[in-house]
Amino acid sequence: MQMARLIWVIHGPNLNLLGTREPAVYGNASLARIDGDLAKVAKAHGMRLDSFQSNHEGALVDRVQSAPGSGVDFIVINPAAYTHTSVALRDALAAVAVPFIEVHLSNIHRREAFRHHSYLSDLATGVIAGLGPIGYRLALLAAIDSLRGADASPSGPRPPKKG
Repeated sequence: MQMARLIWVIHGPNLNLLGTREPAVYGNASLARIDGDLAKVAKAHGMRLDSFQSNHEGALVDRVQSAPGSGVDFIVINPAAYTHTSVALRDALAAVAVPFIEVHLSNIHRREAFRHHSYLSDLATGVIAGLGPIGYRLALLAAIDSLRGADASPSGPRPPKKG
């Protein structure tokens, strides 16, 4: 019997404050609620899910770097402010070559100009922005669909798309 595929959800800085931090921008859902909802979706689809949040860039880089050795098949990541600043996080995602989807609760393209650029998007399988917590669910469902397609492929998992 094949072990269930593993998807990691990684949350960047200040996302631990969801539910109380600028609800007009980020909504009222707490991070625990988002993670709980995602865990239910993953389980319903026969997938394993593990969530992680840190306010520290190095901890996020360490987590990404540990993905291959942990058997991670896909990453859903909201890098938060590190989207716009972290070459280190980009390099870690490129180095591990685990497919990932970048998620943002708010529409970063309708916000301050410095938020319009992402260091990660061109490496990502996809980007979801501006849909609030449902964006995480959509990313998870896309990851599941991608993994199921990879499982059905005789050549195994597909590498992340570039560009």
